[in-house]
Amino acid sequence: MPQTLSAWLAYLETLHPKTIALGLDRVLAVFERMSIGFRCPVITVAGTNGKGSTCAITERMLSAAGYRVGLYTSPHLTRYNERVRIAGAEASDDTLCAAFAAVEAVRHDVALTYFEFGTLAALWLFARNRIDALVLEVGLGGRLDAVNIIDPDVAAVTTVAIDHVDYLGASREDIGREKAGIFRAGHIAICADRDPPQMLIEHAASIGAKLLRLGVDFDFVTQTGQWSYRGPGGTRHGLPHPALRGAHQLANAATALAALDGVRDRLPVSMGAVRDALVSVELPGRFQVLPGRPIQVLDVAHNPQAARVLADNLGAMGFQPETWAVFGIMGDKDIDAVIAAMKGRIDHWRLATLPPPRGANASLLRNRLEVAGVASFAIREYDDPAFAYEAARGEVRETDRIVVFGSFLTVAGALASPLARSS
Repeated sequence: MPQTLSAWLAYLETLHPKTIALGLDRVLAVFERMSIGFRCPVITVAGTNGKGSTCAITERMLSAAGYRVGLYTSPHLTRYNERVRIAGAEASDDTLCAAFAAVEAVRHDVALTYFEFGTLAALWLFARNRIDALVLEVGLGGRLDAVNIIDPDVAAVTTVAIDHVDYLGASREDIGREKAGIFRAGHIAICADRDPPQMLIEHAASIGAKLLRLGVDFDFVTQTGQWSYRGPGGTRHGLPHPALRGAHQLANAATALAALDGVRDRLPVSMGAVRDALVSVELPGRFQVLPGRPIQVLDVAHNPQAARVLADNLGAMGFQPETWAVFGIMGDKDIDAVIAAMKGRIDHWRLATLPPPRGANASLLRNRLEVAGVASFAIREYDDPAFAYEAARGEVRETDRIVVFGSFLTVAGALASPLARSS
């Protein structure tokens, strides 16, 4: 067996011919051999955007209340260890290697994808640690995602927008039905999209899930310097704004509170814990502003809905004379719609080629920008995100702004640059 984490991760990439292969048969076959079970409450979160932030806020609230929480998220920015957290700490290399070995010992000839193998390893680790709550982020979709082998006590869908159409369908109705696949009969189901697809609502009703909708069964109200939440567990007034930047984070925080309302009989969380969590929660790459000058914003926005939110958040910032974009994105995304959402906020584009097979190259991005009406002189192409970021840093004035966006790989590449680490 591999002896290091990097060797294990390289091995995982060889086990299945496809990076993404939705379906539960393979992962269930191995899961059933692993004697994994949980007695603690489980909260599963899906959604086109916002699921990572919702998971981070939920974990932080539970941790602030004194509970030991297991958190599984994906993808990671700089280290695989970010995906698996136990009691607020990332899993160590040795711990992850032991978990991978446990999966491999019973896998036999089942061809697991990278994500499926990692999900089973994380669940094995959680089952062998004393945890009071488990928070799971769906990787893609919901119904056929590996995370869905675990029955949640609360299942939340944050937003439903067009993304991953090759796997989830080309309409919001199709995508909503796929995400609603995490709902369970007789259990709490949450939808934080104010305009939920009808198929999501109908699926919840058909299986007897207890659907809670944002704007109907729970909601939030903003006030000067604070906000209030109402939900099945009552109201919470005088809440501080989340440390995660952007007005959209209030919806994510409200979703986290609704999820906690669903398990409040087993995991009560005090107002003090909620407040502490909101002011201390961290999640790199979600409208993350690096310290110092020039202003530098890192955001993994990679679909039209997320790009529109990013553009709105940039517009709400103070005045900067010019904005420089470091932009790299996967080729299977709706590149034209992402550009359309962002081009009004950007003066200079520094384009980064992302690795194959999914990554778009910089020359393709140049073409799409020029078709969208962006002047050729405002565009430069680079072989990777680090080079594009360093070029922007070399040209930007102290009073200007840099925004790095389009993919986890784009943000990770920028963060890997010594210039970002010295900010």
